[in-house]
Amino acid sequence: MKPEKIAFKDGKLNIPDNPIVPFIRGDGTGGDIWAASVRVFDAAVEKAYGGKKKIEWKEVFAGETSFNKTGEWLPDATVDAFKDYLVGIKGPLTTPIGGGIRSLNVALRQMLDLYVCLRPVKYVSGVPSPVKHPEDVDMVIFRENTEDIYAGIEWAEGSAEVKKVIKFLQDEMGVKKIRFPETSGIGIKPISKEGTKRLVRAAIEYAIKEKRKSVTLVHKGNIMKFTEGAFKSWGYEVATTEFRNETVTERESWIIGNKDANPNLSVEDNAKMIDPGYVMMTEKQQKEKCAEVEESLKIMPTHGNGQWKKKIMIKDSIADITLQQVLTRAKEFDVIATMNLIGDFLSDALAAQVGGIGIAPGANINYMTGHAIFEATHGTAPKYANLDQVNPGSVIISGAMMLKYMDWNEAHDLIWTALEKTISQKKVTYDFHRLMEGATKLKTSEFATEIINNM
Repeated sequence: MKPEKIAFKDGKLNIPDNPIVPFIRGDGTGGDIWAASVRVFDAAVEKAYGGKKKIEWKEVFAGETSFNKTGEWLPDATVDAFKDYLVGIKGPLTTPIGGGIRSLNVALRQMLDLYVCLRPVKYVSGVPSPVKHPEDVDMVIFRENTEDIYAGIEWAEGSAEVKKVIKFLQDEMGVKKIRFPETSGIGIKPISKEGTKRLVRAAIEYAIKEKRKSVTLVHKGNIMKFTEGAFKSWGYEVATTEFRNETVTERESWIIGNKDANPNLSVEDNAKMIDPGYVMMTEKQQKEKCAEVEESLKIMPTHGNGQWKKKIMIKDSIADITLQQVLTRAKEFDVIATMNLIGDFLSDALAAQVGGIGIAPGANINYMTGHAIFEATHGTAPKYANLDQVNPGSVIISGAMMLKYMDWNEAHDLIWTALEKTISQKKVTYDFHRLMEGATKLKTSEFATEIINNM
């Protein structure tokens, strides 16, 4: 087989049987993790396709390893490789300490406009967990990757730039809410309609393809009305205009459900049922609620008579409540679409429920161009470097995600099944071994071998 580039045409990836896939080994423990993980990937592909498919790995460099080799933390050649070959994978990277250099992970995401940070969080049977029912967790987070405070638009306290910004805000915009203007740093939080819509669109398309039940828009719009509140509104707009036949909003389900139960129910009585405070509203507010009911009843032909129950439910949840409810009512969440900062908090909090970021996979994707980088979600842990000791689970599962993204589903399934079997046999690396009674402690390389044996 001749190695070929992955192509993207008419909105779809074209995967050859011998695709060239760039990889970054990673810093610190990255070497140990990659050596183990690539054996698992190759074994899964070989077993799934009997030699008819094979990945041609192409090493590229970034981080400390790159700096030591080339004097550059993120060489143009590395960025160009991910642009050119479309799909790649990376281990953890060191970002140099000191001002002026962004996180290399953030830089790659922004350079390639990888607007979706995809974080599936699913419990692997047998993994130690701090919660009573980790098996209830099976969520997929779509975290917006290019906007919010991660856009890096900020000015340091005391700088000439921040003084200019504060003066403009006070003199030109009439802002009086900066409590301590003389000692404040200032940051700007952009949330755009385009950025929101393409994220939510990707989340709904994923939910349709994977036969998921709901998409929850997580936000703090009760406080930040024109950024996070707008995110919620734009998200609902995508669902109800672009995916009308496939989705139903939570409030629409209440209205239609009420009408299904009582075909003679009046618009006003329906409004009273979905908003118990209706009688205390102003006349204008009551008219708005009735208008909402009338609008929702227009989709009765496609959503009535219980048809809505087979649609993907679109709902929203305030961020702080969500962080509580993913612990207490995990089964109520399925696909989650949210902004950058909330997505960062939420994905790591959920990872802790299912065993920690050591086995949490991640991907950064642009569904409009096909570009995707799959990655470890943990750090470099340099004190464990070259000891053949750490858990390679994060990269292994991220690689399985990559195979699924390439529609090599049989190889993806082999990895997941073998990983679950290995952990259920209590054959684990030191991080799980210390938490599991009667477990066998394995080296990084030995853990990979057991996964391969269990395929």
